[in-house]
Amino acid sequence: MGDEQHKEPVVEDIQVKVLYETEASSGPDEKAAYPPAGTNSIYSAILSRNEAVKDATRLKTFLELRDKYVKKKVVFEDPLFPANDSSLFYSHKPTMKIEWKRPSEICDNPQFIVDGANRTDICQGTLGDCWLLAAIACLTVNEKLLYRVIPPDQSFTENYAGIFHFQLWRYGEWVDVVVDDRIPTCNNQLVFTKSFRKNEFWSALLEKAYAKLHGSYEALKGGNTLEAMEDFTGGVTEFFELSEAPKELYSIMRKALDRGSLMGCSIDITSADEMESRTEQGLVKGHAYSIIGLAECDEVAKDTKIRLIRLRNPWGWVLWKGPWSANSKEWSTISTADKENLKKQTVEESEFWMAFDEFKKNFTKLEMCNLTPDTLQCEERTSWTVSVNEGRWVRGSSAGGCRNNKNTFWTNPQYRLQLSEEDDDPEDRQAACTVVVALMQKGRRMQRHQGAKFFTIGFSIYEVPKEMLGQNQHLQKDFFLYNASKAKCKTYINLREVTERIHLPPGEYVIVPTTFEAHQEGEFILRVFSEKQNITEEEDSVGSDKTQQDTKKKKKPIVFVSDRAKANKEIEHDGIRGEKKKKPKINLLQEEEETEEEKLFRAIYQKIAGDDMQICANELKTVMKNVLSKHNDMKTEGFSLETCRSMIALMDTDGTGKLNLQEFKHLWKKIKEWQLIFRKYDKDKSCSISSFEMRNAVNDAGFHLNKQLYDIIAMRYADEHLNIDFDSYICCFVRLEGMFRAFNAFDKDGDGVIKLNVLEWLQLTMYS
Repeated sequence: MGDEQHKEPVVEDIQVKVLYETEASSGPDEKAAYPPAGTNSIYSAILSRNEAVKDATRLKTFLELRDKYVKKKVVFEDPLFPANDSSLFYSHKPTMKIEWKRPSEICDNPQFIVDGANRTDICQGTLGDCWLLAAIACLTVNEKLLYRVIPPDQSFTENYAGIFHFQLWRYGEWVDVVVDDRIPTCNNQLVFTKSFRKNEFWSALLEKAYAKLHGSYEALKGGNTLEAMEDFTGGVTEFFELSEAPKELYSIMRKALDRGSLMGCSIDITSADEMESRTEQGLVKGHAYSIIGLAECDEVAKDTKIRLIRLRNPWGWVLWKGPWSANSKEWSTISTADKENLKKQTVEESEFWMAFDEFKKNFTKLEMCNLTPDTLQCEERTSWTVSVNEGRWVRGSSAGGCRNNKNTFWTNPQYRLQLSEEDDDPEDRQAACTVVVALMQKGRRMQRHQGAKFFTIGFSIYEVPKEMLGQNQHLQKDFFLYNASKAKCKTYINLREVTERIHLPPGEYVIVPTTFEAHQEGEFILRVFSEKQNITEEEDSVGSDKTQQDTKKKKKPIVFVSDRAKANKEIEHDGIRGEKKKKPKINLLQEEEETEEEKLFRAIYQKIAGDDMQICANELKTVMKNVLSKHNDMKTEGFSLETCRSMIALMDTDGTGKLNLQEFKHLWKKIKEWQLIFRKYDKDKSCSISSFEMRNAVNDAGFHLNKQLYDIIAMRYADEHLNIDFDSYICCFVRLEGMFRAFNAFDKDGDGVIKLNVLEWLQLTMYS
């Protein structure tokens, strides 16, 4: 520590970029069934305990539902995405008269798919979701992927019950989204996505399923093509700024298409006023285009090749007026055979060719979704392993922001990454392990009705110091002040996912996912791909210095009858389980020599307590106020009634709900110990500490908790300024001490597992 005092803090450059979403306004004309996947833990149960019970039909499969309604001869009506305005918009009423109709009410002979699902079936309506339609158009190029998302064995004739389903990737798992076939119409025309064939409805129903997944149709206005591409494939996204694209970009894109990757592109805007404005050559700014193909042709008059790229406009028509547009002179520079071949590939009016150099000059952003993280810069394909971690940034506890926030960065979630084997054929012998890190924020689009937008996110990777290898401890503030990251994302950006390909030598590392700004609360999923096996886990040790519990061990559960007073009886006054002790009797005439402080306690007790020398919570509040008034080093007006009740629950050994003098003395000893820790972190003498420092204070007191418990403490005890006052601080410590005592008293064989029924659980928790 002495050496560190002479070190200069490390300064790292943090790049940040804020993007406008593609087509956040309308197109050329003008409640979710599946909530975000959560962690399967007690913590998620705590967070979801106030949610309404979901409709039972959500738990049934598509086939069960369809067969049920076919048998009843009734068409399905989805109760979770009703045919009314709540499923359309959350910010305003429809500007036109909307009627929800089934396809049989719109046309004769409705079909789910006609002559195969292809990109000609996707025409944008009045909703600004070109980013979604661009992804769907890319999806149709790969039939295997397409029918993974759109199960083809559905129709309006055989086993028809007005119910359809689609399979979408959602935060690490595939979910089956069920919808009825009622679609928004106006004057008997589909309002949103439609097929150029009037009787084909797969694209309209897929859009409806995607809207259901996010809460409403309006939630789909504006986005990035990568987001939908990932939801259709579960793949790994990559993002290229075309102004900084690698020289071999054409080769990268060619390999991507050959491997089934989905690609899209757009022109960035710098303000909302530029949305849907056009370049001189007819391209639309802030609008998503699909990349359909690439081609190389011989120029007739020259001994050179021209590289071309084929794009699609989801609006259904071409606006491109530059080189290689429909009637441009460039077509005369290639052979008739090449010309016919290229025009044959352009199957509809919404597709067009342009020179690859013009593409790089006119577009600013290339979005790519790879089905595996295989690098597109090499020929060989690799088998990858993946680890998936779900986490949460909590304001006041673990939402520390990027490294610019020196005092809080260390509180962000930390994930240990162990790389033990080199790649089979590493590109860099010095950094012989290839890792693809993908950080995705969860649920922000679904929360749009609450004003949510994508956070600007990123991550850094640090090497674990030798003295901490294998310890799985949360790295502290000083470590990050004096150590630079070994790798990090190139840019913090406001996309749903940030992905980076990184090369590292074998070893143990810590990944720190963060928002750019501190105090931004949200959930995320962290995926780590590597060629060889990797181990990625969050630090998660729970226990106390007194117990050294290991909650990760799976042990045989035991059953006990819960009783808080019994728990306190079996705890010695130093907090360690011991022999049962009878509640000591108080001798008012005892002649043992007392300290001045003990004499003060006795005088106050005799004044307030009755003959039994026991006090209730209200009396304890008065006692504490009197005692604290004698201590100038404690700037507090005393403790709340609720805190005093918790204190009695901690010390009560006979279930009377009162404290005797001896118990009070022990309680005071505890408070003084905890007060010393409090003063250590109350640097400005305001009688409050930052909720971010609570993690260290809790550790100093001998409690070792996991990240979720630190988050809960911040949510439960911090005020609106993210500070914890002395009363809340003591209340938290009293409850921690009491819960650990109760648990340990009944964990007879010390295996770290207890089993209780609901009444036992209530008895244990209600008196705390």
